[in-house]
Amino acid sequence: MGQIDPRELNSCGRGAARLDRSDVLAFSRRTFLGSAAAGVAFAALPTFSWCRETGSPISSGVLRRALDALERHGLSVAHRDAIGIADFSLPSSAPRFHLLNLADGSVRSHLVAHGRGSDPAHTGWLERFSNEPRSHATSAGAFRTDGIYLGEHGRSIRLEGLDDSNSNAASRAIVVHGAWYVSEEIAKERHVLGRSEGCFAVAQSSIGEVLATLGPGRLIYADKA
Repeated sequence: MGQIDPRELNSCGRGAARLDRSDVLAFSRRTFLGSAAAGVAFAALPTFSWCRETGSPISSGVLRRALDALERHGLSVAHRDAIGIADFSLPSSAPRFHLLNLADGSVRSHLVAHGRGSDPAHTGWLERFSNEPRSHATSAGAFRTDGIYLGEHGRSIRLEGLDDSNSNAASRAIVVHGAWYVSEEIAKERHVLGRSEGCFAVAQSSIGEVLATLGPGRLIYADKA
């Protein structure tokens, strides 16, 4: 049997993949203090005014909206030491799932697949977001990471949508999981990754770092410029 072309695989699949160490992006930063609300004081958080491009930059608008979302949903997000930013302005062959350390501004970038409903022609570019059930599309907005579990795709983490644009995330079973159709080899050879059913599918070799960095009670923000 010949190799399966990942262009033909639309569902969240299984299998091993390998991803090399991701790029590190450096940010300049300044510190701001959040205001107290409901008797709970927000921790001091750094903001980032610019990004030095090293191959997989976060779009400045997406970065700003992600940090705004962290401030806006502060009471719903228990931990504000790190956030995940999925910048779907980039094609699927580029590292576009960024783990942002809010203490020092460092970023670890990983490949991530988008939903097949967001890219019907499988061009590798996300064309549209959707919150609709059975759309098989990626949703935009702020997500809170909930419980880590062992499921069909191995260790994964559940997500709760915090915005109107992704309020159906939990009922749609949108999670972060590893997938064999996400790898640096596929990105280089095919110039496009496989597609998920709307989940944030990362390389099997990336899922450990993603879960360690974005354990329960943290923010993931998805958008495009």
